[in-house]
Amino acid sequence: MRILHTMLRVADLDRAIAFYTEVLGMRLLHRKDYPEGQFTLAFVGYQDEADGAVLELTWNWGRTSYELGDAYGHIAVAVEDAAKACRDIRARGGKVVREAGPMKHGTTVIAFVEDPDGYKVELIQRD
Repeated sequence: MRILHTMLRVADLDRAIAFYTEVLGMRLLHRKDYPEGQFTLAFVGYQDEADGAVLELTWNWGRTSYELGDAYGHIAVAVEDAAKACRDIRARGGKVVREAGPMKHGTTVIAFVEDPDGYKVELIQRD
């Protein structure tokens, strides 16, 4: 078994796709409308779902906002240089909510950015 994808409900699908593709550098893998169910799914990732986990962005037609709740944590993405990733993301219009630096009680360098719907994305510096 392996994880295929994580689903996030988004209020504006085009805005979410733009963030994950233009700001975080993922690819739009596929997108499909489901008129009978009144929703659209878009899959984004750094690789195809056959090769690794991806994100499923779900837009329920007519919905303009969601409450994230307090159980959700974050998505994690490996980066070579967290400080540079923050600069690049900010330059592409992304919102950095925690600058790169060591995690509390540890030495791993991390940073956090936020997508347009308020979901947190952790950048974990890897050698």
